[in-house]
Amino acid sequence: MALYSSNLTLSPPKSQSMASLRGTAATARLIHSASRARLSLYSASSSLCLSSSSSYSPSSLKCLQFSPLAPHIFKDQKRSSVSTAAAASDPAQLKSAREDIKELLKSKSCHPILVRLGWHDSGTYNKNIEEWPRRGGANGSLRFDIELKHAANAGLVNALNLIKPIKDKYSGVTFADLFQLASATAIEEAGGPKIPMKYGRVDVSAPADCPEEGRLPAAGPPKPADHLREVFYRMGLNDREIVALSGAHTLGRSRPERSGWGKPETKYTKNGPGAPGGQSWTAKWLKFDNSYFKDIKERKDDDLLVLPTDAALFEDPSFKVYAEKYAEDQEAFFKDYAEAHAKLSNLGAKFDPQEGIVLDDVAGEKFTAANYSSGKD
Repeated sequence: MALYSSNLTLSPPKSQSMASLRGTAATARLIHSASRARLSLYSASSSLCLSSSSSYSPSSLKCLQFSPLAPHIFKDQKRSSVSTAAAASDPAQLKSAREDIKELLKSKSCHPILVRLGWHDSGTYNKNIEEWPRRGGANGSLRFDIELKHAANAGLVNALNLIKPIKDKYSGVTFADLFQLASATAIEEAGGPKIPMKYGRVDVSAPADCPEEGRLPAAGPPKPADHLREVFYRMGLNDREIVALSGAHTLGRSRPERSGWGKPETKYTKNGPGAPGGQSWTAKWLKFDNSYFKDIKERKDDDLLVLPTDAALFEDPSFKVYAEKYAEDQEAFFKDYAEAHAKLSNLGAKFDPQEGIVLDDVAGEKFTAANYSSGKD
């Protein structure tokens, strides 16, 4: 677990004089005075490392150029590097971004695709891998083309384009947090439960940090129940959480040109809202409720979609216990869904600060990042 503190570690060359060292320390103090800096500089013969919890000032690098360490740091591009780490999101900007997301939802009716964006960024978590970011989870990697091009993420470039202006406006919010904020807000604005969310997720920095393809669930595997368990057990989720999370299909549509499933249009989707077409799981596919479970159980309408993984919820004996319960009791579904959604959004993420950032006084479990990861970076 990386520890972020205001301490500086200076390792000058052995031949460096005390006067030079004093100059280095003065430079370090000047750099550290830049607003909540996090900067890491390395070379073969010397290193200066400092870290805190936000972005650095360009003037910091300008000052560094006149440091006694500068010749060692900048003389050879192959032997030195300058890198910045994403900081914890700013709470005030998170709140403002949430209001902008609400306006986006009102104008674009994009609730389903924003939920999917958050899920697909977090749903790559593998509990059997300790190191971050190899373990996956909500880390903002879905913003990179290499991951957007995974088959399971077809169409999510549209979600990224919708939310990009908000990210540009609020640079103090990480992609990982913004994706999860958008997903939870979409559920709530569609009439769903309040999600006990925490923020402060750190972003990965490069496409090389993206997970390999194949970690997300498929719609029509040969053995649907076994497949759901394979994917969700890998993340540390159980049967109740699998069924509860499946209930989010009460929102949205499946488009055959993207997933290979569903009709081109139905009486429920031919006129939108939003871009027309696709096949929805429910008649009111922008309203979050328990109708998904009712409709799958009854199967009275050919214009409503039932995937093999949906049907498995009432065919598998263990899944069926929860599916039947949620079809009868929306309050129970909302309670279990809110807890499962929050858990999914936390799994594998690296938090800074470790206790997370709370935007609302929503009663949730006592949170520590270690509950959701190995605690190793």
